[in-house]
Amino acid sequence: MDPERERKEEFLRTQEALRRNAFKIISTMLDWCNKTPGSKHLVDEMLHCIFFLGKVNNAPYTPESIIGDQEMLRNLKEKYPRPFQCYLTQLPKRSPFSCVMDMTVLQKGQENEDQIRKSLGDLINSLEEKFLVSSTICVSQKSSNSVRYYGVSMSTDGPNPGRIVIAASCLSTWDDYVAGAVMTYYPKKIKKEYFDGTIKLPQNSRCQAFSLSKGGQMPPCRSCGNLFGLHTDEKREWDYGNCAEAESVSNLLKHEEEVKNKSKPMSPTCTPENRQRAKEDVLTTLRSVLSTVRFKTWDNTFYNPVTQ
Repeated sequence: MDPERERKEEFLRTQEALRRNAFKIISTMLDWCNKTPGSKHLVDEMLHCIFFLGKVNNAPYTPESIIGDQEMLRNLKEKYPRPFQCYLTQLPKRSPFSCVMDMTVLQKGQENEDQIRKSLGDLINSLEEKFLVSSTICVSQKSSNSVRYYGVSMSTDGPNPGRIVIAASCLSTWDDYVAGAVMTYYPKKIKKEYFDGTIKLPQNSRCQAFSLSKGGQMPPCRSCGNLFGLHTDEKREWDYGNCAEAESVSNLLKHEEEVKNKSKPMSPTCTPENRQRAKEDVLTTLRSVLSTVRFKTWDNTFYNPVTQ
């Protein structure tokens, strides 16, 4: 066989894990939805996320190629029509494993942290690596006995899908303090000279990450130290906004006003005008990345799942 064709075929084989993981996650979420009242919107949102990521993958997948079971495909199109209608025009607000996490929290109750981590860990250990899989979960609390707020790392593979979903999260769903902190460094891991929206969480609050596959605690990376003032000796800098801490801290600040008031960004460059400029820079980068992955049909909106 010609080496170039062999290389292409091998590449396509490696991409098949996306389709297999997607099918398994969808099947699991449908099963969980049947047992969990008030969770249909999470399946709806997750389907849209997966279909979008299939479209922008290096080897693109359509919803029909992801869901090989024809009866299941018919049922999904009937019960969840909007993800099929909107995945080519609207961007997801977060990555699909966030929907899986929310489903698990709804099932187990936010106070049952060990059960939530075990349930997600068991699912992840049944999947193949990389595609649609979050590696870490983070738990944030106002104090040791208060409500727990969860977040998972971006379940995207490759730099472009990650940049798209981080930008979309900044522009559409994260708490404004978290979005501002991430936008300070997005997309090149270099701090903007004109804007510093980084914050410092209060000392008595909790923000602890865990490995989902192994279960153990994980120290914050250098990026999370820079964004949220978390103490760390780690040198590794992940893409800003990629880690589970971003979603978890966002959920904490949205619900705990006292923590938010104590976390106010302090830099004199954090003005409404500079923030708007940072937001426009993120939007410009997002449009550029969408063009790179040949996604040219965005209608400038973010997907809102059906809530009933």
